[in-house]
Amino acid sequence: MSYTITEKCNGCDACTKFCPVDAISGERKQLHTIDGALCIECGACGRICPEGAMKDAGGGICVMIKHSQWPKPVFDKKICTSCNICIESCPVNCLALSGAQSRKNPHGYPYIHNAKACIGCGFCARECPVDAVAMAGG
Repeated sequence: MSYTITEKCNGCDACTKFCPVDAISGERKQLHTIDGALCIECGACGRICPEGAMKDAGGGICVMIKHSQWPKPVFDKKICTSCNICIESCPVNCLALSGAQSRKNPHGYPYIHNAKACIGCGFCARECPVDAVAMAGG
């Protein structure tokens, strides 16, 4: 089930700007809608909506959070296996793999290469097979 928009929507367009899959449409100052077939349930629309007009997939009303306070991934290099799954799961492509750490440690590790693009969805943390990614407040 996808996120939905309630009648509280004032058509401000904030949600359309942050939706990574363009699932939200509507005219400015008019009620917007979400295409459930496109929605990936990342939650960006609910975190950015100033009107509290978003319901999550479970039907709960989403609460606006300042963009600067959205959670960001933190990577634990001690348990990371450099598998790239976190990077591949990011819907906004804000993660990258670093170069080799040193001669003794030839592995690259994931990092946020574009923090402004991060929507705090947590897909990287959910998909990590070794729990090397945690989401921390912005």
